[in-house]
Amino acid sequence: MESFFEKYKSSQIHYYKSVSNNNKKPLLLCFQGYAEAAGSFSFLEKYIADDFIIIAVDLPFHGQTEWNEKLNFTPQDFTGIIQSILNKFSLVENEIYLLGFSMGGRTALAVFPLLINQTKKIILLAPDGLSMTAAYWFATQTFAGNKIFSIAMNKPEYFSIVMNVAKKIKLMNQSVYKFIHHFINNKEVRIQLYKRWTVLRKFTPDLKKIKALIAANKIHVKLVYGEYDQIIFIDGGKKFVKGIEQYCSLQMLPTGHQILQEKHIELIISLLKD
Repeated sequence: MESFFEKYKSSQIHYYKSVSNNNKKPLLLCFQGYAEAAGSFSFLEKYIADDFIIIAVDLPFHGQTEWNEKLNFTPQDFTGIIQSILNKFSLVENEIYLLGFSMGGRTALAVFPLLINQTKKIILLAPDGLSMTAAYWFATQTFAGNKIFSIAMNKPEYFSIVMNVAKKIKLMNQSVYKFIHHFINNKEVRIQLYKRWTVLRKFTPDLKKIKALIAANKIHVKLVYGEYDQIIFIDGGKKFVKGIEQYCSLQMLPTGHQILQEKHIELIISLLKD
């Protein structure tokens, strides 16, 4: 995959694009998981480059993207960046497949309505975005919660207190508690957690609208969950499928959260081609 930068306002957006001599192939737009980078999709090139042009963009505070717009970012901003990249390579009319892993599932769903005219299929691996924990909602969608979140990330002496209270009053489950608690001893990582969660606060998919668009446009959606995943649970996926079973399918793998791995390439290929 080749590495590029796209200027956006005062920021530099980093992305990868597969090498291709045929600009007519469908696009596979890839959306990374939390604390991962666009390069996590690079293994796909050797398997599907003959059939797809792959583009993966580093989100703000991820990978090599240099983000200078504070914590302001919307699906419209991201879609504009994607369209600028597609325009640069004369790909604006190509058919699009969306592939999102974990947090990238939420990102893909949030931009989907803005790319509806080109989207052919959506593939979501262990996707965030089909449900929202009370802790995440409080920390990112409310002023008070975000303020408390900021203080907790900057002052480790308050971090454990906030986490323990949130767990006690059931604002978060044990798995989310363990995931966030992992960052307590590293200030830089704590600050990154705050920035990454907050900058994507506008990426909250309207699931009712998205399901209506899927049905109206007959777009096929593939959901894959790990049977032993302790971060993203299948419940949101089961609820999402209801009413659009004709277009949306769900399956389980005997694995944990990390579905985006080369050992699962046969499954990923089948999801793209099925």
